[in-house]
Amino acid sequence: MNLFDIPIIDQHAHNLLQPEIADSYPYAAAFTEGYAPEIVNFHARHTLFYRRSLREIAALLNCEPQEEAILARRKSLGLEKLTQLYFHAANLNIIFLDDGLQPGSIQSLSWHEQFVPVKRILRLEALAEELIVKSDDFRTFLEKFTSEIDPPPAGVIGFKSIACYRTGLDIQPVSLAAAACNFYDLKQELEYQPLRLANKYLIDFLLQQALAIAAKYHLPVQFHTGFGDPDLDLRLANPLYLRSLLESSQYRDVPIVLLHASYPYMREAGYLASVYPQVYLDFGLAVPFLSVSGMRVAVRQLLELAPTSKVMYSSDAHSIPELYYLAAKWGRQVLAEVLEEAIRDSDLTANEADEIAVAILRENALALYQS
Repeated sequence: MNLFDIPIIDQHAHNLLQPEIADSYPYAAAFTEGYAPEIVNFHARHTLFYRRSLREIAALLNCEPQEEAILARRKSLGLEKLTQLYFHAANLNIIFLDDGLQPGSIQSLSWHEQFVPVKRILRLEALAEELIVKSDDFRTFLEKFTSEIDPPPAGVIGFKSIACYRTGLDIQPVSLAAAACNFYDLKQELEYQPLRLANKYLIDFLLQQALAIAAKYHLPVQFHTGFGDPDLDLRLANPLYLRSLLESSQYRDVPIVLLHASYPYMREAGYLASVYPQVYLDFGLAVPFLSVSGMRVAVRQLLELAPTSKVMYSSDAHSIPELYYLAAKWGRQVLAEVLEEAIRDSDLTANEADEIAVAILRENALALYQS
């Protein structure tokens, strides 16, 4: 199957870094979720992802597959030409950007729009942190938080939660009084340290406020699930922890998107999508960060049980434009290989596989986000 002519809807990605910020990090830092100096300065260069990617990047840039040669070629092109090259090679149609990652260091949404149409995904915890600093009392804070997302701001087509990173996915009901008490505890802590919202009571409370608003507008809510940087506890990143939330009739009309194939919990994610109508999946980050065989396993395990109408492409690209291209290249290639295997196994006909490829790479996202 040749899927490279299908224009992609990237349903979850992040803004590129400003050049001076990107240049302050080792190039290999973009190829790992780790951030310890030993990882980004040495071990990241010994991953299968990094070594495979250098050859693919060099082939596109027409230079030697060495980091020094790639960095020189990148510098000669400049960020705009480099981004145009990678986005064109990726054949991107629309990008849904979560602009809550490193907000002070990234290029604006309008900057990205010179290359491809962009829609915004609003990160709930980033908004909450911004408003906590500005609010002296809980009632004012809650009113501001609610007014910022109800109705959703212009251009916002979904919410995103990083509760997985901060306190895990076991989201439980929290009373207004408990949330207020924890708000004031957090405000007291601000006298001694910068704000980082990691209070489970407050996160769970605010997330459920946002879910109620999302239900009103049938707005998808993306959840980080599975692996990421060491800020999260991988044990609490299993999407099965979301069961009580998924069973709540209050949120039955909220499309829940489990990001990153929930790696290594792909089968658990596929199961949830198979039994809960509101659950959807994507495989960004797992593709392209895993080995080639690992990417095949991840996509194959998602499709063991999940309806193909529930699975979407994303890149989770961030920081540098190379990640957009690498994700698009391997997203198409791995999906093609898994679908070809399904044809050989008599799970699908060739025509069905062609339709599913288009659905996963673009149509499912267009339908879910009504874009």
